[in-house]
Amino acid sequence: MENMFSKDTPNTLARLGERLRAERLARNEPQARFAARLGISVPTLRRMEQGDPTAQIGHWLAALALLDRLADAEAFLAPRPSLFEIAAAPKTRQRARSKP
Repeated sequence: MENMFSKDTPNTLARLGERLRAERLARNEPQARFAARLGISVPTLRRMEQGDPTAQIGHWLAALALLDRLADAEAFLAPRPSLFEIAAAPKTRQRARSKP
């Protein structure tokens, strides 16, 4: 079976897991209590913190909401302006600085 993840995926997930753990620890919240508040098991939380690619995105969104960081998820696949929108945008001119 072909690997469905890019070679960078494990590193990205590991960094996200480290950040999740750091956020939890910054709030002085033990894994058991944090997992209970998320409605997941401690092993599931541990897998998320270790960057396991099988962790459900719903669990990640619940964790972001619990950490008051749900707005961060809005950047996932955020719409990008099309080339037509970029070309049609008014150009702003920069004024040349006068030499001293």
